[in-house]
Amino acid sequence: MPKMTFIQKDGSRKEVDAPNGLSVLEIAHRNDIDMEGACEGSLACSTCHVIVDKAWYKKLDAPSEDEEDMLDLAFGLTKTSRLGCQIVMRDELDGLVVRLPEQVTNWME
Repeated sequence: MPKMTFIQKDGSRKEVDAPNGLSVLEIAHRNDIDMEGACEGSLACSTCHVIVDKAWYKKLDAPSEDEEDMLDLAFGLTKTSRLGCQIVMRDELDGLVVRLPEQVTNWME
């Protein structure tokens, strides 16, 4: 089973099982990781914003225009920012490392 690591807001690392076909958002929710996902993965918010480790960023599929638009609303945007709902696990991503930003902006409230 593929694994991935979340670097949580307090800096602690949590390695979890990351089944192929699940999004990073779904994996976070299954493992009690503090990731909001207000729109439940419908690409209508930026509350599942993650910062992908530089070593892994280029292994991801390119973000869609819709994802880039939502990322523009994210707090603490970086060059390796992505939405967790748009990263779907596959064998090539075994070992993926993402960091949760210090804050999220929820425009849906």
